Amino acid sequence: MFEQLLLQPLQFSGDFISLAIVFFVLALVAAVVGAQGVAGISMEIAKWLVIIFIVFAVISLLL
Repeated sequence: MFEQLLLQPLQFSGDFISLAIVFFVLALVAAVVGAQGVAGISMEIAKWLVIIFIVFAVISLLL
């Protein structure tokens, strides 16, 4: 029973990618409205969430 638990790959939810999409859409809306600061910050957050998602995806594929 414990061997089965140890052999399962690392699993995580897709929260990072869904949050990245939300921040990307927020950045697009802010850019259209003219709020350059909010758009830039939202894009930075979205970029880091995508990077974290990719790192976790690679780790889960390797394990």
